[in-house]
Amino acid sequence: MDPSFDREKVIDCMFDPITSLIIAELENGEKSSQYLADKSNISENEICERLSYLISHKFILENQKNGQKILSANMDKLTKVVEDGENFGAAIEGLEKMDSFLN
Repeated sequence: MDPSFDREKVIDCMFDPITSLIIAELENGEKSSQYLADKSNISENEICERLSYLISHKFILENQKNGQKILSANMDKLTKVVEDGENFGAAIEGLEKMDSFLN
């Protein structure tokens, strides 16, 4: 794994209730930031702010297509962060955080 990112911060971003919904949308392929904004009822700017750390470390990829910002998830990299064996306890803690948000 690339040690240049803060794993805890990535997990926090991934399991934030709104960000996790955005990432779930991206699991099925790339989406425009406008589509994600409409789906999550927040602005495109807030979408980009919420994903900025993940984008800066290439967990979420950002491109332009026909004048629109297009986002896609690097699912291999996201999965690897959660599955990283030496940090399995932290992954469980992340899931517990998500569970507490949902309850």
